[in-house]
Amino acid sequence: MQPAYMIDDHERNGKKEIMEEFTVIGKRISKVDAVDKATGRALYIQDFKLPGMLYGRILYSKYPHARIIRVDTEKAKDLPGVITVLTAADIPPVRLGFYKDNPLLKAGKVRSYRDEVAAVAATDPETAREAISLIDVTYEALPAIFDPEEALKPEAPLVHENHKTNLLKMPWSLHYGDVEAAKLEAAFNVTERFSTTWVTHCCMGTSGAIADFDHSDNLTVYTNTQIPSLAQKDFQETLKALGVKDKRVRVIKPSIGGGFGSKLDTYAYEHMAILLAWHARRPVKILFEREEEFIATSPRQPTVTYISMGCDREGRLLYRDMSMVLDNGAYTSWGATTPSVMMMPITSLYRVPNVRYSAKCVYTNNTYSQAMRGYGNPQATFAIESAMDMLAEAAGIDRVEFRRINSNQPGDVTPQGLRITSCGLPECIEAVSKDLEFGRTRENGVGVGLASLIHVGGGARIYKSDGCGTIIKMDDYGKVDVFTGASDMGQGADTIIAQIVAEELGVKVEDVHVFHQDTDICPWDVGAHASRTTFVAGNSALGAAKKIRSRLFVMASKATGVDEDKLVLKDRAFFVEGKQVLPIAKLLRGSHFTPRGEMMMADNFYDPPNENMGRDFRGNMSATYSFGTHGVRVKVDEATGKVEILDYIAAHDVGRAINPLLLDGQVHGGVLMGVGYALTEEVILQNGRNMNPDFRDYKILTAMDAIHSKAVVIETVDDQGPFGAKGIGEPGCVPTAPAIANAIYDAIGVRIKDLPITPEKVLAAIKKKNGAVSCGIDVFTQKEQPCE
Repeated sequence: MQPAYMIDDHERNGKKEIMEEFTVIGKRISKVDAVDKATGRALYIQDFKLPGMLYGRILYSKYPHARIIRVDTEKAKDLPGVITVLTAADIPPVRLGFYKDNPLLKAGKVRSYRDEVAAVAATDPETAREAISLIDVTYEALPAIFDPEEALKPEAPLVHENHKTNLLKMPWSLHYGDVEAAKLEAAFNVTERFSTTWVTHCCMGTSGAIADFDHSDNLTVYTNTQIPSLAQKDFQETLKALGVKDKRVRVIKPSIGGGFGSKLDTYAYEHMAILLAWHARRPVKILFEREEEFIATSPRQPTVTYISMGCDREGRLLYRDMSMVLDNGAYTSWGATTPSVMMMPITSLYRVPNVRYSAKCVYTNNTYSQAMRGYGNPQATFAIESAMDMLAEAAGIDRVEFRRINSNQPGDVTPQGLRITSCGLPECIEAVSKDLEFGRTRENGVGVGLASLIHVGGGARIYKSDGCGTIIKMDDYGKVDVFTGASDMGQGADTIIAQIVAEELGVKVEDVHVFHQDTDICPWDVGAHASRTTFVAGNSALGAAKKIRSRLFVMASKATGVDEDKLVLKDRAFFVEGKQVLPIAKLLRGSHFTPRGEMMMADNFYDPPNENMGRDFRGNMSATYSFGTHGVRVKVDEATGKVEILDYIAAHDVGRAINPLLLDGQVHGGVLMGVGYALTEEVILQNGRNMNPDFRDYKILTAMDAIHSKAVVIETVDDQGPFGAKGIGEPGCVPTAPAIANAIYDAIGVRIKDLPITPEKVLAAIKKKNGAVSCGIDVFTQKEQPCE
């Protein structure tokens, strides 16, 4: 069979060089839903309204830790327009989260300000809001704990008494090689402490759900989730708790205004909508307002990291020794599992033979944490890449050269057992070094920094299956419908899948329509996470398209009398030696309308060849890995502490760029998110209460703050990827903070070790460096802060 693209594969200077000609792959094509979103035609959860629909609201706790003495709902129930009021006494004991430690509505006591105490359904949002205000809850305040290291002390209040300790019982530790022996062998060592803070996803579309039962108690939930298939299973558990068995649960996913990991679990508001709808026998919608989005969704957890690294006299890394303490908050969602992903950069970013790592996830009376873009990688890489610069300085080796010496290479197997197939890290380091001219003399106050990353790029096996299903059908005119389990939450998955299918079937992208919104018609998928969609869903779609392509060639050969290997499929037709001989549409109609005709349909389920980690956390968790290096030039105002980014370059090994336009978007968006993480963004919790639940005070970067950045694509063409592609969704924000921290040190000689790097921290560090006694005023206590 003749492919629609030409491959000339040969060796040159030890590297495989591939020349290919594609018609769709590699083209800068706008997102297929761009016009709908730009013109307002796209429908979000905010736009959905069902006949007879009620509006739900949730009452949250007034205390971070308190005993619930009494809940009086009588006034709320008497309010005209209120249909249903629920407390824990009215519902089955549904528990949420990874640890199943989070009751849907709380009874006995509350453990954070975010705790759900009651819920109402009313005929309009205003009545629902008033009803919530009429619910009278009597509390008895309890001692609370907000610092994870303090929470580990024996005298600390227990968040969950039945747990006996505030330390979650999770086995996050590994030791490969002999770290103690390597420490003795090392010529140079560094030991440091780094910390990161709470940050949140800041999705433009707030969270929301509608639950609707039909007359047979089958349930439909409209929700902007990243995990429709897994959410379907969670909702079935709630029905089971209600005593409703063997009913259909359908999940319909509207357009999503951003996910970034915030929708990787199911949450109380979704299950409350179901329970309110069940009691009211009418559809119920719960939609978060912006302040509620900040308070009642789960941010990225803060970390305290202790790191030691050492190298020999030639600069080769000998060991990495890290321990971390993570603030889990009051309950346990996927945020408590991020240490499993942190293991990837800790064991495998650069060649390091001896690795020891442990992490403690700790209950506090803060809001509970969740996955966020990078899934633990940004916190770990901040410590690793800051320490890499410090170790290079200690060894007297140029920091770029230090990274070259230790760079991962194709064919490496890391201490954790990650098998590095394609790897463009050396090229990424080279691109950044060359572009930012690291060796050049610079003016005072200006510095450059760099940092690298490793991330999963070929799925990440967390569940038994890391797979995705696809169904494809072609109509009589060559139009293609693709039903995928993948979730497009704004990252452009539909467009990438359309390009892959269009390339394989020789049609235009506009001929392909991708459906991903409905579990009733789309196959199973494990969800949008771990930068897996391009690789896993792309391979799934490619496999289904190959099946149809094969049948098309058999039919075309029979219809034209030309051998299959002489036929070329592209531009909606078959060609022989550059001359069109048969349009696809004509071939399809001929097949359909002949006796015993056939339709062009195929399905495929792709589960990547990756592995669950073993008890020793060893295992090749991803079928391939993405690499990258970011470099930044900054100017620091030593009078104010303000950091200005002058240039930013982000070089990424992407396997193959399916769509360079969307790739640029992912990188630029990731970089800006990383800059916010590095310099401005912070959820300020004071004794567990969110003090800045709005975009202004949270200090999210806006279009006015956008920096000039350059995305460099390094194509390594991975053997396992669809047309050679790897995942790239999360890496764009991973190395940003350490690259900026390293550049600040290069500029003014002070190293900031806790995020965000605010002007106040920079100024305090400058004062301390210059021997000042006072380093500023504490914003909460208004007291002088000594330069410690």
